[in-house]
Amino acid sequence: MAAVPVVAAGVGLRHGRGWAVRSASFRVNAPASANPLDEGLPVESGVTESTTVGIVIDHPAQASAIIDLLAGMARPAYGELRVLGHDMSTIRGRAAVRHRVGIARRNARALPAMRVRKLVEHAAGLARPDRRNRHLLAAAILDRLSLLPWAEVPVRLAPDPIARRARLAAAAVHQPDLLLVDGLLDGLEERDIGALAEAIRDLGRDSGIVVAGRNGAALALVCDEVLQLSGGVLASTSPEERTSSGTGEIVAPLP
Repeated sequence: MAAVPVVAAGVGLRHGRGWAVRSASFRVNAPASANPLDEGLPVESGVTESTTVGIVIDHPAQASAIIDLLAGMARPAYGELRVLGHDMSTIRGRAAVRHRVGIARRNARALPAMRVRKLVEHAAGLARPDRRNRHLLAAAILDRLSLLPWAEVPVRLAPDPIARRARLAAAAVHQPDLLLVDGLLDGLEERDIGALAEAIRDLGRDSGIVVAGRNGAALALVCDEVLQLSGGVLASTSPEERTSSGTGEIVAPLP
């Protein structure tokens, strides 16, 4: 991976009449990066620098807005944001990252009667227009996420934890440099959270990861660092609160 997945310095993003993010500074490092700080933007002490970052967000629409920002589908209102080395304030920069990012959303809709395998192959074809190796890529990610027994089951008929895992496979099938997970860990039974969190963390061996959701304790199972979004401001959460209440205490607002 040539560039740091995410470098945000004082970023603001409007959402409707309010702010989804205000003056946010954080960094998502590349897995096994030898020098993840060499990206050309200033980073103050105390700013998050992790391979996997979780953001506790109570409002799903706000979480989706931030995921869209990191995926190159929205423009920051102010500040400096680089994703995979590209400037997200420019049209060219946003377009350059879209095929290098994978998005797994809880509320994503599968096509009618689409089976798990076809969902993943369809995603591979969209991410790689030449469609080369899409069947091999799909088979590999289905095996990696233990989905082969469910490959021929329609996504809408699969158990909810399996349907979410299928969406994760579809997002990761093209081996993205940055994997964005929106709400997949919310609303699951504890045993299912652990299994899905393990799958997401395993994908972090190859991709930088940002996970947004309401369950801070679940995010702590996946992420090296968990932040909380409150009033548009990102802040670190205390380790004790992350693993117990799942909401966290705002202890240090970022610049």
